[in-house]
Amino acid sequence: LEGGGGTIVNISSVAGMRYLDRDMIAYHAAKGGLMVFTRAIALKYARQGLRANTICPGLMNTPLVASRIASQYGDGDTKQMIAERDAMCPSGKMGDAWDVAYASLYLASDEAKYVNGTELVVDGGLTARCA
Repeated sequence: LEGGGGTIVNISSVAGMRYLDRDMIAYHAAKGGLMVFTRAIALKYARQGLRANTICPGLMNTPLVASRIASQYGDGDTKQMIAERDAMCPSGKMGDAWDVAYASLYLASDEAKYVNGTELVVDGGLTARCA
């Protein structure tokens, strides 16, 4: 703030917005808390030129999904777990890290200079089903 503002882009999850039918209550609470924290910072410091926004990814195909999550929730069958998660998405496939990266670039750029205190959902329409 001493330098005249800036931009904060936090990464939360759609789990902060919706219950995902998994036993992850602490995860839901933490992600929701991060969203509220980001909005509070955005409002408190807006006049000092600070923008703060949150990206909420949905189901993403990442190395974490292919290893740890598949072994925890997919009975160790990585291909089956990825196929099940792909099927949950309106487009028929999960997003990837690039989808979140491009959203981050947008929010950090001057093109988003009037975007402040909001959540950008990057989920291929997944949460639209839950609205």
